[in-house]
Amino acid sequence: MSGLIRWIGDLAEGDLPVAGAKLARLGELRALGLCVPEGFVVTTDAYRRFVASVAGFVDRHLEAVTDPGDLDRVEAASAAIRHAFEATPIPDEIADRIADAYEELSERCRDLNVPTAVRSSAVGEDAESASFAGQFETYLGVAGVERVLEAVRRCWAGTFTPRAVAYRLRRGIDHRESPMAVGVVELVHARASGVAFTIHPVTGKADRMVVECSWGWGEAVVQGLVTPDHIEIGKTDRRVLDYRVARKEMVSLFDYARGEVVERPMPPRFRDLRVLDEEEIAAVVDAALRIEDHYGYPVDVEWVISRHRRPGDPVAVVQARPETSRPAGGGDGSGAPAVDVAQLARSFLLGESRRDRR
Repeated sequence: MSGLIRWIGDLAEGDLPVAGAKLARLGELRALGLCVPEGFVVTTDAYRRFVASVAGFVDRHLEAVTDPGDLDRVEAASAAIRHAFEATPIPDEIADRIADAYEELSERCRDLNVPTAVRSSAVGEDAESASFAGQFETYLGVAGVERVLEAVRRCWAGTFTPRAVAYRLRRGIDHRESPMAVGVVELVHARASGVAFTIHPVTGKADRMVVECSWGWGEAVVQGLVTPDHIEIGKTDRRVLDYRVARKEMVSLFDYARGEVVERPMPPRFRDLRVLDEEEIAAVVDAALRIEDHYGYPVDVEWVISRHRRPGDPVAVVQARPETSRPAGGGDGSGAPAVDVAQLARSFLLGESRRDRR
């Protein structure tokens, strides 16, 4: 399907320049046999072809910003560029390829107008020398060709959020060095979701991992509407050392009538209910440690448990990246966390579960 579209299952080592770090990593994990949802990538080649039509406009506005600390100029440039992106039609060749791939994805998933997560994946994102983590967009619950096309364009426009513009200026990174790929990935119908850290993200203890989780999708956690359950596990024997059940007042669910992920009050019986049982915790730990073993360094793993999952089935992995959130020196020496671990989980999910809003 030319260089404009690549299927996640076909990505191989060396495809980072066309798929970005986030999606290239998903392709690699799928090749390892981990459970990764079906999906395709709108490549950086497609992004470059789209951007070529507004390149002069982009350059003029960025050249007017000489100080990344001048928030007024940064925000004005960002707003103008993003408006230009949203007003510029996607070239027919690219739009047709995306539409055809989306219809094939629906066929592969055996689901008419399959709901998707449309995820940004910039080249250079999560790199050791420059991390854009959390700065780009993801839209949950996007169904139908027209809405997928609009979400792709909004992900491209997200290359120029105020945070991303200021970050590149501070680092001396030209925007052409970080082109944006976009993933269109089957939306797993989440019964529960969360993040697993294979090293304690605050104390830095390498013999302990942390899992944060809640019912439904992670959007309610991102918005600060829910404090997730907190679980600590010994890495050697995989024994649950601590399980703190949070009171969960809200939940993110897929609304079939509206065709999007929405927030609703949590049913009373679920508010104080433990999200994961022992078998599910073991499945999350297994996936996270397999990924850590593969890469050879601590990782953060975003996972989803499908409502159709049965005991013994793997959990779905929808994101993995090097663990970078731990402050130097860890905690305060007392063994207590120096910051709220739930906030670290929220930071990781931010930009990874932003729902589609019409």
